[in-house]
Amino acid sequence: MDLGINGRRALVCAASKGLGRGCAEALAAEGVDLVINARGVEALEQTAESLRAQFGISVVPVAADITTEAGREQVLAAAGDVDILVNNAGGPPPGSWRDWERDDFIAAFDANTLAPIALMKALLPGMVDRRWGRVVNITSMSVKAPIGVLGLSNTARTALTGYVAGVSREVARHGVVVNNLLPGLHATDRTIMLDQLEADTTGEAIDVVKARRVSTIPTGDYGTSEDFGRMCAYLCSQHVGFMVGQNVLLDGGFVNTTL
Repeated sequence: MDLGINGRRALVCAASKGLGRGCAEALAAEGVDLVINARGVEALEQTAESLRAQFGISVVPVAADITTEAGREQVLAAAGDVDILVNNAGGPPPGSWRDWERDDFIAAFDANTLAPIALMKALLPGMVDRRWGRVVNITSMSVKAPIGVLGLSNTARTALTGYVAGVSREVARHGVVVNNLLPGLHATDRTIMLDQLEADTTGEAIDVVKARRVSTIPTGDYGTSEDFGRMCAYLCSQHVGFMVGQNVLLDGGFVNTTL
C-alpha cells in the first residue's frame, strides 16, 4: 500500500533505538525526510547515517533532551515546518505508590505529558495553516490497563490522552489528524529493564521472568520495533483522515477487553 507521504518531513523523538527508531525506519521507507532526536550523540549519529544509507532520504539528527525547554527549542529550530510529529520519550521509573512524592510526579508530567503538549502547541499551527498534518503520540497500554509498578507512567500518559481527546477534534477540520499509539510489551531496553527488576525482586532467573510475561500475551512473544514502526507510519499516512483522537493498542492482545 502506498501511504501517500513520500516527500513529507517528520520529526521523530527518541529515535536512536527501540520503538522510536522503528517509527523512523518505517517513515524513511516511505520516502519521508526526517529530523530525529535523542539524548545520546553517538547512537543518534549512527542511526542517522544508517537511515541515509538505507533509504536515501535527508536526516537531520539533533542531540538534545526533549523533556527540557532548552532541548525542545534546539529540536524545533532544526525541525522547521514538519508535516509529521511522532512524540516519544522514555517512561518514568517503576516503583511503589508508597514512595512517590510530588517531585516524582512533576518529573513524570514534564517528560510524558508537558513535553509532547509543548511540541504539539509549537507545530500544530503550521500544520493547520498548510491544511495537512499528522501527530502520533507514543503512550502505553497502561492507559487502558494500568500497571501497578508504573503508576507514574499511568498518571502522566493518561493526562496526555485527555489533552489529545480534545485537541484532536479541534484540528481535524483542518486536515490535521492526531492519534495515540499504545505499545504493549515489545522487545526494547525498557522491557528488558522491567524483566530484570522482577528477577531481582523475586530471585528468579530473567529467562523465567520473561517466559512468564510472554505467556500472558496471546501472540506468544514480545512485539518488535519493526511492526510497531509500520503501524506508526500508517497512522501518519493519507489513509487516516477519518481516524481522529483514537488510542490504538499494539499489544499482541494482552489487554483483555471487548471495547
